[in-house]
Parts: sequence; C-alpha cells; structure tokens
Amino acid sequence: MTTRVLIADDQAMVRTGFAMILAAEDDIEVVAEAVDGLEAVELAERHRPDVVLMDIRMPRLDGLEALRRLTRPGVVDPPKVVVVTTFEDDEYVHRALRDGACGFLIKDSGPALLVEAIRAAASGEALVSPSITLRLLRGLSGGAGSGPAEPPTSGLSAREADVVRLVATGLTNAEIAAALSISVGTVKTHVGNVQAKLATRNRVEIAAWAWRTGLAER
Repeated sequence: MTTRVLIADDQAMVRTGFAMILAAEDDIEVVAEAVDGLEAVELAERHRPDVVLMDIRMPRLDGLEALRRLTRPGVVDPPKVVVVTTFEDDEYVHRALRDGACGFLIKDSGPALLVEAIRAAASGEALVSPSITLRLLRGLSGGAGSGPAEPPTSGLSAREADVVRLVATGLTNAEIAAALSISVGTVKTHVGNVQAKLATRNRVEIAAWAWRTGLAER
C-alpha cells in the first residue's frame, strides 16, 4: 500500500529535497506541496493525504495552527501530521504533540529518519527525533502545572502497564515484543487498548502520560 504525503514548507529547496528523498521510496508518493499553513490545510482537504510533513514557521498560517485545523475534533479521517522543523524548542514540541502530531523531527535528522517517521505515522505509531525524545518526555515527569496527576495505572492491566513503560522509553512494537516475549500483534492490541483507556491519540501521548504520572520510572 502506498502512503500519500503532502509536504508543507515555505522554503522551495526544503520541499524539493524532501520530495527527492521520498521519490526513491516505492511505498511513498508525494501528492502535493504547500508553501504555507493555509495552503497545507486547503491541499489536505483536496488531496486527502495519509501523512502531512508540516513545517512550523510559515507565512499566512503557521504549522501549529494548520495542525490544529487538520486534527480538530469532528474532522473525518484526518491525516497523520509529522512536524519537521529547524527549531527543537520544547514548547513547540509540547504544543505539536498536544494538538495531535504523530511525530516531531528536526530537519537535519537525515533521510532515513524522515522516511521512518512517515511509515510510523502511516501505521499509527509515532516518532520523535532521538535528540529530544527522552529530554522532552522526562520534562513531563511530575505533571508540573497540570494539576493532580492521574492514577498511576488508570485501569491498565499489569501487561498493559509493562507495554506503556517500554513505549515511554521509545521502543518500537517489535522491540517491545522481544522484550516481553510476546508477538508484535499482541503488542499492537495492548497499545490499542491503552489508547482507549487513556483517551490518547498515539504512542507519543501514551509516553507523555507515562512520564507525567511517574509510571515510566517505576
């Protein structure tokens, strides 16, 4: 199955570079390119891409507002959005993930990570640049400024709690399966159950919950 991608960036060289990288992949097709956030929203509604690569700082409408419009409640079959930016400011990352991004990459992360992030988003997973993942998530520990922490397990089974802890360390489904001696399919089932119980949209939000409640450090 081909993953259809929209690239949103105000720099032509960046759009061209990303398009060239993705053109080399048999399972990825670039269906549109947008020069700002407003055009990204318009083209996403027209072309219905599976994944949007979204820059943050763009004219007319920035990437974070475009992200909110694409993933707002009530949108039917919204695209997965991977934020790709030169800025790794933690506030940008927090806002992007809170508003539904399925990944956050720094532009110099390299072609392999870009392709991996698209495939992860298309399959319902999420990828954050390794340079910021644990720093970001550990910064959520203790729920500072977010009110009382949720119960440490929120109705999770013991096995689901194990899966959540490993998700919080950045492991893939295959790595979690190996660590717990279960199948990848079983891991996916557990992750789906966890998302339903925690009302989270993706594994990044699961990881954030785990660090915020302290479960990741147990």
